[in-house]
Amino acid sequence: MLEENNHDPAAPEEQGQKQESPKTGTSRPTEEPLKNAWKQVENIGQALGDALQGRGNVVMVRVNDEALNYLDMLVEAEVVKSRSEAAALLIKEGVQANQELFAKISEVTDQISLLREKLRTTVKDHTKE
Repeated sequence: MLEENNHDPAAPEEQGQKQESPKTGTSRPTEEPLKNAWKQVENIGQALGDALQGRGNVVMVRVNDEALNYLDMLVEAEVVKSRSEAAALLIKEGVQANQELFAKISEVTDQISLLREKLRTTVKDHTKE
């Protein structure tokens, strides 16, 4: 007994099937996630390059187990070569993500510096009398 095939080759994609791209022969739904993943890899690479540029300053820091696990994940994934590079990357990303906060902190610390200078000047002038 022959089964009747009602499938129209020109019809849009049937549920559960992926339509192939005529140029590449690949299915379109998988192209977008791959493009997004590649963009993320490029972004990480750029952030890493920026974070590692000009690392002439040494800072010793103690971290908790959770932070250490994140540093080790980056090393294990070969995103970075060392815990030091991982820490530099995460610090740079943290600073960039909090620019507004650091701008406010900068304003206040500038005011504190001016007040300290004013206090020194006042004490110095008072001791001359």
